[in-house]
Amino acid sequence: MKIGASATADSISRLLDILHPKNAPGRLTFIHRLGCGKIAEHLPRLIELVRRYGRQVGWICDPMHGNTQTTTNGFKTRRFDDILSELEQAFAIHAAEGSVLGGVHFELTGENVTECIGGSSGITEADLPANYKSEVDPRLNYEQALEMAFLVARQMVSTRTPAAG
Repeated sequence: MKIGASATADSISRLLDILHPKNAPGRLTFIHRLGCGKIAEHLPRLIELVRRYGRQVGWICDPMHGNTQTTTNGFKTRRFDDILSELEQAFAIHAAEGSVLGGVHFELTGENVTECIGGSSGITEADLPANYKSEVDPRLNYEQALEMAFLVARQMVSTRTPAAG
């Protein structure tokens, strides 16, 4: 279930009652899509709401949708740094809240598109028209996707909890 900054205690309660009444492990996953500027305010509240209702859910971060913007020349895009910032914050918040970020959602392609700004390839707003192919949502290109994969792996290693021994 996708949830955003507008999720309320009532809406979370209803979702949990309808979709997760028996608290069965693996039954419900919340995909938070908050944006890099809102995640610090809203994710701890959402985690606490689920905890307050005594339920366990899976958590996935979608750092793509909350960071979509339209440029002055009309291109729908996302900034690599905003995607990365939301993801880094998600790992930190889940760790601080005693929760586990169990997955991430990216839109990406193996093609050399110019749909998202930034990353080591240095795509700028002016570069977007060069190879913009998306008809719906801007995707990370192959270089940006690979760079993001390494950054995610680094985050996972730095936030993991030691195995019980």
